[in-house]
Amino acid sequence: MSGPGETIGFDDFLKLDVRAGTVVRAEPYPQARKPAIKIWVDFGDDLGVRKTSAQLTAHYTPESLPGRQVAAVVNFPAKQIGKFMSEILVLGFPDAQGSVVLLTPDKSVPNGGRLF
Repeated sequence: MSGPGETIGFDDFLKLDVRAGTVVRAEPYPQARKPAIKIWVDFGDDLGVRKTSAQLTAHYTPESLPGRQVAAVVNFPAKQIGKFMSEILVLGFPDAQGSVVLLTPDKSVPNGGRLF
């Protein structure tokens, strides 16, 4: 995407549920078509732990992710990725080579906190 996307109304933004959570578990996902890591993120008491796989291997290892806070969309429908069911979309930005750099809060925040 080179320029800004389509203009939306504030009500459209409110439909997107982006929450902060802490990675509690991460594993290699060698069966994925592109190198990926399976991760489990704790979003607190209301949402619990949700899982996904993400193409994070350029900058992260499964050992480096637990304890890291991330931002994720939690209200997309679950999606089958190979033999793994993804329940969230972890957010990131591309670096100069197009590899994912995770979007993280710059200070610790409560798990489950909603983006506003």
